[in-house]
Amino acid sequence: MNAIPLTAKAKDAFQKIPTSLRGVFVLEPRVFGDERGFFLESFNERAMRELGIEERFVQDNHSCSSRNVLRGLHYQIKHSQGKLVRVVEGEILDVAVDLRRDSPTFARWEAVRLSGSNKRMLWIPRGFAHGFRVISEKAHVLYKATDYYAPQHERTLAWNDADLKIDWSLDGEPIVSAKDERGVRLVDAETFEQGFLKTCE
Repeated sequence: MNAIPLTAKAKDAFQKIPTSLRGVFVLEPRVFGDERGFFLESFNERAMRELGIEERFVQDNHSCSSRNVLRGLHYQIKHSQGKLVRVVEGEILDVAVDLRRDSPTFARWEAVRLSGSNKRMLWIPRGFAHGFRVISEKAHVLYKATDYYAPQHERTLAWNDADLKIDWSLDGEPIVSAKDERGVRLVDAETFEQGFLKTCE
């Protein structure tokens, strides 16, 4: 992944690193550190707009999970959510799957390591399923969402769909909730139909 040049304002706060999926990218914040510790901006609305994140965030979520917990793959078929994900303690493998049928990367996935050490963030726009596996002993995951949680519209894509072949870098049997064990395969899943891309660009 190569960095994309930014304007001076955004460059002061973040470096933008593309992924293989259209619209999904990594943000690397500028970190100011000394013997006392460090300081960084985890969110700056002006810089985010310059980076291409123009949606308004309405909800912040925080989860804590132990090693080998695998959460996902989740999405909302209505009131779809864009997510800005980061880790403040520990390390995860964060995964996004493109469910936009008119996207050139439909049914493709990307996995990125996020940790309290690398301080990277992953922007996942609307139209993707999202999940992660904890690599460290535990991990605190924080993410901002562009729409409110709507359980009646939540869907779960099977984390182990043989057609997707997601490499979770497993080092043992993952710990998965009963709900996530009932996730459906992509071939049977509700997806975001033709024209969805135009409504979110």
